[in-house]
Amino acid sequence: MATLNNNLSEYDKASIPNAKDFRFGIVVSEWNDNITEGLYKGAYETLIEHNVLPENITRWNVPGSFELIYGSKKMQQQNVDAVIAIGSVIQGETKHFDFVCEGVSQGIKDLNILHDVPVIFCVLTDNNEQQGIERSGGIHGNKGTEAAVAAIKMAVISKL
Repeated sequence: MATLNNNLSEYDKASIPNAKDFRFGIVVSEWNDNITEGLYKGAYETLIEHNVLPENITRWNVPGSFELIYGSKKMQQQNVDAVIAIGSVIQGETKHFDFVCEGVSQGIKDLNILHDVPVIFCVLTDNNEQQGIERSGGIHGNKGTEAAVAAIKMAVISKL
């Protein structure tokens, strides 16, 4: 397990560029909101910590993780420098999990290929709810924090 000995919220804060001049969009799935709200909190607080003005952070909710693709595409058109797509898909008894995970990952990949505004993949694909809780502010830190750091770095690259 990649996060077994890592805390997703630990990073060298001094190495992150000042993000005060950037605008970010965050698209959040309402499905599994006990997990996605924690991810959002981690992303939002990290952006604020790196000097992003609250008014330069736009949040949109979408019903589920599959809808993150369309929501992120529309967010790319909102004069933002990067988009963070936040979702949580938990393994169930059917193949639905596989189809949603594959569709969302490919859809977000396609947005990054087709458009100039980077979309950060912050979709947990866990075997159970506890794994999601542990990665959205629990013992493994917060994948939302990691996604915000990636968004800042990618916003800088997009300006090159």
